[in-house]
Amino acid sequence: MPTFTYSARTPAGAIQTGEIDLPSRDEVNRWLARQRMIPIKVAEKNAGLNIEIKFGTGIKTRDIVILTRQFATMINSGLPLVQSLDILAKQSQNPALRKIIEQVLFDVEAGNTLADALRKHPKVFSDLYVNMVAAGEAGGILDVILLRLATFLEKNEALARKIKGAMVYPAVIFSVAIIAVVVLLTYVIPTFQEMFESAGVALPTPTVFVVWLSHSLKAYWMYIIGVVVGIVLLVRQTYRTSAGRLAIDKLLLRLPLFGDLLRKTAVARFTRTLGTLISSGVTILEGLEITARTAGNRVIHDAVMQARASIAGGETIAGPLRESGVFPPMVVQMINVGEQTGDLDGMLTKIADFYDDEVDAAVETLLSAMEPVMIVFLGVVVGGMIVAMYLPIFDMINAVQ
Repeated sequence: MPTFTYSARTPAGAIQTGEIDLPSRDEVNRWLARQRMIPIKVAEKNAGLNIEIKFGTGIKTRDIVILTRQFATMINSGLPLVQSLDILAKQSQNPALRKIIEQVLFDVEAGNTLADALRKHPKVFSDLYVNMVAAGEAGGILDVILLRLATFLEKNEALARKIKGAMVYPAVIFSVAIIAVVVLLTYVIPTFQEMFESAGVALPTPTVFVVWLSHSLKAYWMYIIGVVVGIVLLVRQTYRTSAGRLAIDKLLLRLPLFGDLLRKTAVARFTRTLGTLISSGVTILEGLEITARTAGNRVIHDAVMQARASIAGGETIAGPLRESGVFPPMVVQMINVGEQTGDLDGMLTKIADFYDDEVDAAVETLLSAMEPVMIVFLGVVVGGMIVAMYLPIFDMINAVQ
């Protein structure tokens, strides 16, 4: 019998690691569930050297949304689970998704629950998806849960599109500025320099600085690229550490304009995810665990995990969220009211709807503020270089007159 190593989170929120002899990874997951622990990582010990090259799944969120809605309709119409999966596999237009549905169908026919079958494909079906399906199976409301899942995925995708849209404009402008500067320094400035040298003109300070930049870029471009790549790798490596990720995420939340947008996005994602999980029958402790993993920001993650530990100790969620300083007072107060009235999931959904609109407003504010900033940036950088190269020409004209 193989030996598996595992790391899991206890009901108190602590990380526990260990080894256990069981026939399969699924058996280890089920054993951990019986111990009221949430698995984080399960791996076979001494499984040999495995070299895995990861590629994208080729499955978009939209594909999962359509699959989920169709699945819900079939279950609601009274079709058996196996027959519904068979129909979904046959009509899927995405070959990768079709293959996964066929594997899920095989596992269900072999006696596994739908949630256990989906759990084998974590790149396609998230922890949130699997846990909600498990709650739906246990409560006999799988069709309702699937519809909630589809709605949640659609809103989450819309939120991600808003953020990406806000990043496109500054990224494009910045890229154009970099290309323009490189072209000027590499091809245009040397031509002007040769002309000035042949005319024997004394160069003013701005022109000397631009000529120095041109020489530096042409002579040391490999080193410049190396430094840029090194900085990127250093930031990525730092972000992979616990302390580094916490420091960078704190910095991101404090950035002007961007920080406000990231904070509102995180609040919207947190409230919608937790509200959807609780309303679907997932326990609040497990819901907070899943929500923390999908927060996308270490500061938010830590605040949510503190809330989970508070709940496990018989306290409220609102207290740790208030102490974190990340969540606005209105959000904390509404969550507190939701806890006291027993309508926490409903209150979380209302907060999420409100912050969806707030994200829209934050995106518009960001774009409105970025447009003049980027125009000034382009004018100062590109225009400044052009003016610096024309200053000697003006001096030559004045000397002739």
